[in-house]
Amino acid sequence: MSSSEASNITQWVKPGDKSGEFKRQTSAFRDWVSNEPGAKFPAEKGRYHLYVSYACPWAHRTLIARKLKGLEDYISYSVVHWHMGEKGHDTNYSMKQTGWRFPTAEDTDAEGENVVPDPLHEGFTHLRDLYFSVDKEYAARFTVPVLYDKVAKTIVSNESSEILRMLGNAFDGQLPETAGKDTGKNLDLYPEDLRKDIDEAGEWTYDLINNGVYKSGFATTQDAYERNVVALFEALDRVEKHLAERQNMSKGPFYFGDRLTETDIRLFVTLIRFDPVYVQHFKCNIRDIRSGYPATHRWMRNLYWNHAAFRDTTNFLHIKAHYTKSHTQINPPSITPVGPLPNIMPLDEEVPAVAVKF
Repeated sequence: MSSSEASNITQWVKPGDKSGEFKRQTSAFRDWVSNEPGAKFPAEKGRYHLYVSYACPWAHRTLIARKLKGLEDYISYSVVHWHMGEKGHDTNYSMKQTGWRFPTAEDTDAEGENVVPDPLHEGFTHLRDLYFSVDKEYAARFTVPVLYDKVAKTIVSNESSEILRMLGNAFDGQLPETAGKDTGKNLDLYPEDLRKDIDEAGEWTYDLINNGVYKSGFATTQDAYERNVVALFEALDRVEKHLAERQNMSKGPFYFGDRLTETDIRLFVTLIRFDPVYVQHFKCNIRDIRSGYPATHRWMRNLYWNHAAFRDTTNFLHIKAHYTKSHTQINPPSITPVGPLPNIMPLDEEVPAVAVKF
């Protein structure tokens, strides 16, 4: 692959696309870990490895599910450096993007658990090395998360929604009993009686919120930006109405009341990044979460402060540095804003504008 081809891989809006629209690629690897007899990728303890980024919301989904389900001893993981830059170790953050890189022993600016060189392949410097080791002709973006089979030495999946679903049930037959309903074997992230509601919520929240922030931030025309940012906030209004109704009726702290589901995970990873990054960096500034969406803010903080799987997998250093220092077409000087402070507010505090209402 030539350097010009590699550069094209990470162009968020294709050259010549007059719509100015960011269009997310379809994931290339779509196999499945299963506990079914004879499965191509059987649910074996210790067989699989997750490559993730703390910065990426799609990868964050899988880390939350891994911890919620108690899969720490079943699936290993490692974290790429937050900077997405050109192949080769460098600190020139203005260089063209060609993918995620693995951290080196010299890196001191990417603190976090398991932020390490590739633990499985000596000499691999970039995530793209992993992709090319599986498919020499691979010609799309080098995305995270990646679920890798250490036995077959291949990529099982790089589709976050499907990895999330796999982690939700594939290993249940091997997990020990747990005391609480919101962790481990007892936690069903995709319960049968809620599947229709979860699927419906997933469709519009993915398109308008999870992907909506990107469609707003990467837009290259005023029309594309305004169309997508308005749709994004209309969707946030819908989430707020839904959560406010349930909170007012004391139905429980989660999106579907008293049960934690994958819907909570899928929404959380975008909304925890909203005030620290998306408001300013992606120009999603009609409102922020902490002052504009009180019910959503309560829901988000409950997940963060009361559930270690959400809090311990959220790394604001990686989140803020990645977006502001990797997207040089948006932020050429690569300056990371200090605020908002704090990155997430305590459970029992509100911004003054909200506090006055109570």
